[in-house]
Amino acid sequence: MVVGTCRLELRMPHTSSLKEKRQILRSIKDRVRNRFNVSVAEVGYLEEWQRATLAVACVSNEAKVVDEMLSKVVDCVEGHGLALLMDYAIDVVVHGDGSP
Repeated sequence: MVVGTCRLELRMPHTSSLKEKRQILRSIKDRVRNRFNVSVAEVGYLEEWQRATLAVACVSNEAKVVDEMLSKVVDCVEGHGLALLMDYAIDVVVHGDGSP
C-alpha cells in the first residue's frame, strides 16, 4: 500500500472576507475531488482571509501512480487561477512490501 499526501500553501490577495475565501476554497476542493478522486481538506490559516493551507491525500498500490496524481493535483490548483500557489510539498510513503 502506498499513501501520498500533498500540502498546498495558497494565497488569495483579492479576498476581503472569510466568506469569499471559503467560496474560492470550495471551488478548488470540489474540482480536485471530482477530477482526481482524492481527499482534500483545509488544514491551516483557517481564520485568515488571504491565506490557506490545503492537504490532499490518496492511496494506491504503486508509488509512481501516487506521485503522478499528486503532481497533477498541484498543476490543477495552480491552473485554477483563483488562488496563487505559494509552496507545496508531496510525501509518498510505502507501507509493507507493496504486494497485495
